Amino acid sequence: MIPDRPDVMLTDTDFFKNHYVLYEREKGLPQLRVCDMRTGETRHIEFPEAAYIAYPYVNREFDTVKLRYGYQSFITPQSVFEYDMVTGRSTLLKEKEVPGGYDRTRYAVERIYATATDGVKIPISVLHMKGAKLDGSGPLYLTGYGSYGIPIDISFSSNRFSLVDRGVVYAVAHIRGGGEMGKAWHDAGRMMNKKTTFTDFIACAEYLVAQGYGSKDRLVIEGRSAGGLLMGAVLNMRPDLFHAALVGVPFVDVMNTMLDESLPLTVPEFEEWGNPKQQPAFDYMLSYSPYDNIANKPYPNILVRTSFNDSQVMYWEPAKYVAKMRAVRRDHSLLILKTNMKPAGHGGASGRYDRLREAAFDYAFILTQMGIQD
Repeated sequence: MIPDRPDVMLTDTDFFKNHYVLYEREKGLPQLRVCDMRTGETRHIEFPEAAYIAYPYVNREFDTVKLRYGYQSFITPQSVFEYDMVTGRSTLLKEKEVPGGYDRTRYAVERIYATATDGVKIPISVLHMKGAKLDGSGPLYLTGYGSYGIPIDISFSSNRFSLVDRGVVYAVAHIRGGGEMGKAWHDAGRMMNKKTTFTDFIACAEYLVAQGYGSKDRLVIEGRSAGGLLMGAVLNMRPDLFHAALVGVPFVDVMNTMLDESLPLTVPEFEEWGNPKQQPAFDYMLSYSPYDNIANKPYPNILVRTSFNDSQVMYWEPAKYVAKMRAVRRDHSLLILKTNMKPAGHGGASGRYDRLREAAFDYAFILTQMGIQD
């Protein structure tokens, strides 16, 4: 019924009496395609923003023409819509309230593309104040992940506006190794292709600076977990490109961790990074492992965060990384290791207010590095 389309990834389905709905991923964005089984007609649900996330909601009635789906974006809070599969109209049922006088019309969302070293177009989702002067002098924040085939879809977070309201251009690089473009996008950035993830991120940073979205002297980057591996790798490869980096719960001691099969995640992750007991994989992993490639050269300002009770990336990885960085690097830049000794895991503290305190600490570091003091 549904022919294979190499450029479209099918992620889920919903079936009704006369319709079925395909939840797809095309050109890096979620798509909802509604198909009428009586006529064969199909139509896509249209979304108002250039970067967003859309997903199935609760649909328990079979004999209905109403589909409920969730939607949110950089500027649209978590929302539930009801779509009439006959008329093609969506109706907003509920939107999460944002206290404090939030006005989405103050902001602009863009979807732009950087060109990677091999010519592939890498999507970047961007949020900034509407009417902002993008003259290459402003503060710029860039984050990425690029592993396990996990996409960074654009959801809503009121925290971001602490940065954006102060003039920061907020950007997400949808680099290879993630799942934004389906399985092929993942395969292009894993195993013996892992360095593609790093060069994609560098290409995105260079493009944003070249196009005036910000100054590299005010460019702060962030990545966590496997995104912390990304941070460690790009800081070794291009320390001149970034002013500061937030390296969270980072997988940076690749060789020692992947050679220790007593750790719970090591063996299953041979399919993501490779098995270092095989010589080609060992040599390739060693060539990018952040801990093993720290060099006697200047590095940007760095904040490294970890939790003592992290069961996924053990605290000693970032601790070793910082100790070696302090011993080897040649500069007087800031290098902070912050270890959460209270109950906290890979995702940080779990309490509502504790999480806000952590976010406030991170934002204080980011804004200070950008030269923003108020």
